[in-house]
Amino acid sequence: MSNLDSWMPNNEEYLANALAWLRWRLRKFAQLPDTEIADVTEKPTAEEMNPLPALLLLSQKLGLSDFEQEILLLCVAMELDPGMARLCAKAQDNAHQPYPTFALALSLFDEPTWDALSWERPLRYWRLIEIYQLGVQPLTSSGLRVDERILNYIKGLNSLSDRLASLVIPLETEEWDVKLPPSQNAVVETIIQQLRQTQREQRLPVIQLVGADSLSKQLIAQQVAAQLDRYVYRLSVELLPTQAGELETVARLWHRESLLLPLALYLDAQELDDKPTTEGQALPLHRFLTRSGGLIFLSTREIRQNLGQSTIVVDVEKPTPTEQKATWSKALGIVADISPRLLTGQFNLNLVTIEQIAQQVLAETPNLEIPNRLWSACLGNARPQLDTLAQRLDLKATWDDIVLAPEETNLLHQIADQIRQRSQVYQNWGFDKRMNRGMGISALFAGESGTGKTMAAEVIANDLQLNLYRIDLSAVVNKYIGETEKNLRRLFDAAENGGAILFFDEADALFGKRSEVRDSHDRHANIEVNYLLQRLEAYRGLAILATNLKSSLDHAFMRRLRFIVNFSFPGIAERQVMWEKVFPPETPTEDLDFRRLARLNLTGASIQNVALNAAFLAAQAGTPVTIALVLAAVRTEFRKLDRPVNEADFRVSVLTGVTV
Repeated sequence: MSNLDSWMPNNEEYLANALAWLRWRLRKFAQLPDTEIADVTEKPTAEEMNPLPALLLLSQKLGLSDFEQEILLLCVAMELDPGMARLCAKAQDNAHQPYPTFALALSLFDEPTWDALSWERPLRYWRLIEIYQLGVQPLTSSGLRVDERILNYIKGLNSLSDRLASLVIPLETEEWDVKLPPSQNAVVETIIQQLRQTQREQRLPVIQLVGADSLSKQLIAQQVAAQLDRYVYRLSVELLPTQAGELETVARLWHRESLLLPLALYLDAQELDDKPTTEGQALPLHRFLTRSGGLIFLSTREIRQNLGQSTIVVDVEKPTPTEQKATWSKALGIVADISPRLLTGQFNLNLVTIEQIAQQVLAETPNLEIPNRLWSACLGNARPQLDTLAQRLDLKATWDDIVLAPEETNLLHQIADQIRQRSQVYQNWGFDKRMNRGMGISALFAGESGTGKTMAAEVIANDLQLNLYRIDLSAVVNKYIGETEKNLRRLFDAAENGGAILFFDEADALFGKRSEVRDSHDRHANIEVNYLLQRLEAYRGLAILATNLKSSLDHAFMRRLRFIVNFSFPGIAERQVMWEKVFPPETPTEDLDFRRLARLNLTGASIQNVALNAAFLAAQAGTPVTIALVLAAVRTEFRKLDRPVNEADFRVSVLTGVTV
């Protein structure tokens, strides 16, 4: 902080006179010869100095009395005057006490007050001095030493305490070179206005920035602090000490720094779990807020209650689609064609991410490849978060691979088309102005196991060039109350960036019917379902629910679904097409009767299993895949499924020379 005010011109003169007066006082108290008495026999004043010397400015900011100021000066003198130790020893008539003590101060100065020794008074509360009390040594005769940070301040060097340097780091946003859009500027003005309304209060309220987008919140905090002429430091809540004594020290030190420097604190609680608290035992975050002060921004995903002091709660959203589109156009410049509209329609990014992606792609990619590279970069932006929360599926299936009835195929195409055109309908045609929720698409894929529900999701994701994530229920559902909602919140928040399709397999386990409340477990189970209803409706992407038990789903989910696709058991015509497509062109086959195979009552997944097993049988036998080997694999599949085997279906013509 090199551009902070310095008090060196006036400070040196005042400090020199104050030290000379103190030396005179000590020599007189120790009854030293007059020849050693200094010329300064009166305590210097600084009423006419502008700016005030650092010692007096410190006294004003921290509320020091004249006596407390004199004690602090006595401790400072020990660090600045090599002869002060000898004077202290002589003044106390004890060669083993060459250091300041409360007892010396109480005897030395004119208007001593006993309350200066209290831990509630500024000297000890703000940790301005350190007390070295050994064993049963009395407090009054224990050695005193000035805190290093305070010593530097009084000398005219105003920089952050090294005791906090390991915890906090500057919140640097200048390197992003991004100006806030109008929607976020409005949030800044709201915060400034509310702070002005509370400026007469003893403590500033905590500014709680609520939302999932950390970068936008940091930009807003930086802008608010800039308008208030403050520098912002960032502290992760995870770094707060858990021991009460250590936490108390950190809180007071930061509060002290906020009084000595024009600082603000960005307290990052973005990933902090909402852990319950018991009476008399608060979380480190709550304890820190109640014991600290100054301008504090608290970054959270959701509103946190009972923080111990007044708060200003503001929701921070990402820039509007119009603002994102304008940023894409500006960042891409002359190469911008249809890309800004497509990117804004699919991805929900903050301005920092947009600028970074655009700069990287333009610097590394030829013009002809820029649209594809931009799309890939946006897809990759959301992957690190989602990869830890769900399973990303490798997309291989296309429209040519899936075999469904015309009605179901048409519904799948409609889903894909609506994803492509949502920017046109919502933004350009004005539907977003009439809708607060439901701007995403929710679809239910219902049908027996193996009828193609997962493949259909792959086909849509592959067609749209989006990532497909299958939700692992074991990683989401938790027996502890409230944990399931937290896991779902993280999942939906990460997916809101766009570029991902959420696939809830076996959805009836999560989206089941709410039950009658008989105990607390029923009540919390219903809360989970209610939370899912809200998040599913508010989600802006594509969420696909797959189930074998459509009747088990809660009726409220059915109302919120845009599409319901029923995957029926394939008929003979569909099964014949599946058999014709199931073997890759590279697989050697011989005399396969697809019409006969189609009469076997199998789903698409079972047909895939049969084809794979037949291929392995052929590879082991060193022959092409024949009808006999396929039927052998079918027999194995039937037994696995506990299906009856009709031997007439498995006979092979005698002309083939093979008996099954």
